[in-house]
Amino acid sequence: MSKFDIIVIGAGPGGYVAAIRAAQLGFSVALVEKNKLGGVCLNVGCIPTKALLKSADVFQYITHAKDYGIDVIDAKANFAGMIKRSRDVAEGMSKGIEFLMKKNKITVIKGMATFNKDKTISVKDDTGKVTVYAAPHIIIATGAKPRSLPSMPIDGKKIISSTEAMMLPAQPKKMIIVGAGAIGVEFAYFYHSIGTQVVLIELQKNILPVEDEEISRTLERIYRKNGMDIKTESLVEKVEHTPNGVKAYIKTPSGVETIEADVLLSAVGVAPNTDGLGLENVGVTTNKAGWIEVDQWYQTKVPGIYAIGDVNGTGPWLAHVASAEGIICVEKIKGLHVEPLDYGNIPGCTYCTPQVASVGLTEKKAKELGYEVKVGKFPFTASGKAKASGKSDGLVKVVFDAKYGEWLGCHMIGEGVTDMIAEAVVARKLETTGHEIIKSVHPHPTLSEAIMEATADAYGEVIHM
Repeated sequence: MSKFDIIVIGAGPGGYVAAIRAAQLGFSVALVEKNKLGGVCLNVGCIPTKALLKSADVFQYITHAKDYGIDVIDAKANFAGMIKRSRDVAEGMSKGIEFLMKKNKITVIKGMATFNKDKTISVKDDTGKVTVYAAPHIIIATGAKPRSLPSMPIDGKKIISSTEAMMLPAQPKKMIIVGAGAIGVEFAYFYHSIGTQVVLIELQKNILPVEDEEISRTLERIYRKNGMDIKTESLVEKVEHTPNGVKAYIKTPSGVETIEADVLLSAVGVAPNTDGLGLENVGVTTNKAGWIEVDQWYQTKVPGIYAIGDVNGTGPWLAHVASAEGIICVEKIKGLHVEPLDYGNIPGCTYCTPQVASVGLTEKKAKELGYEVKVGKFPFTASGKAKASGKSDGLVKVVFDAKYGEWLGCHMIGEGVTDMIAEAVVARKLETTGHEIIKSVHPHPTLSEAIMEATADAYGEVIHM
């Protein structure tokens, strides 16, 4: 039996980061993964989708080249080429993780891990061979998988998940996307921008329902203007297979509609990857929804067994949350002084065009919590950099506590805002006030000036609006 100080099960952005940090702290580490290193994020999630979205953006630039004084004749979207580029990017990133494992002297074990009653783990490889490993600390980082609903069971061909959506053999002429969270909206933008007729369906009254309502409405207005069919407050009751695709029965505020399409993408959330782990063998408990129960240091009810990332359901299902949890977990095991993760200061990003990014409280939530607020806004139509770039859709919206100046929330829609949001995250971590943002000189011309101007607007000091 091979023994290690720490065994990590799952090599996604939670698992491999935890493994590297553990190795840096002097632990002997093994990382168990049944598929490719990098998990969903690097292989069929964050990274390859961003590659597809970049291809879509480039295509949009080319098709609108005349707006920039450039003549382009007969540009066409090469769907197969876009998919290939995306897969090449993902493959390269996964190989990069392999390099990091070697660099940090982490033992990579290929196979499916299962807990034994004595708190060891058995790993079954592709040949069926089973090997037993032991460690005083075992971290579960197996992530989550797309949730399949009874009304539209995923079959991977006509009713697909995000995994299949980024590797379709041919571009569909028409696609139904159910669920207008970040995943649904990103795929809606990608396919619509390259010529697929998209119908986007959302149960809530706004697309991107977790975002500030003003931001969500702005994105919806832009997409409707561009010809995307969006149905909010709508529920898919049933999906039938047809010879050429699918037929969906959709309950809308105006009645039941039937829509036919080549394919339906289900983007209605995720479920934890706990099947086959043998949690019951060691007494690791889950809540009613199936997420592993942990404390603030990601310790399960069983000493020495931890769960980080999506599989514990503690925070938003985001790669950067999983990575942060993994580092905190390992540093706590080492005995370092660590602070619990502040889930109220986690940035959320949606990489459609225009991009959406936010952190902290929405205006509505802040008021519900009893804050007296100062709200400032700055549209990108008033930004010289945005106008020069030809990307002036969107705005920055900031929310401050009127009494103490605390930065309660920041909400953005526009070009490059997924990079800009980090300023608000750091400022909130440092308890920066609105006046300190106003007095911090922002370079001109940049998109980041919109944050300063929005803050100035909140305090009645805006210059360029």
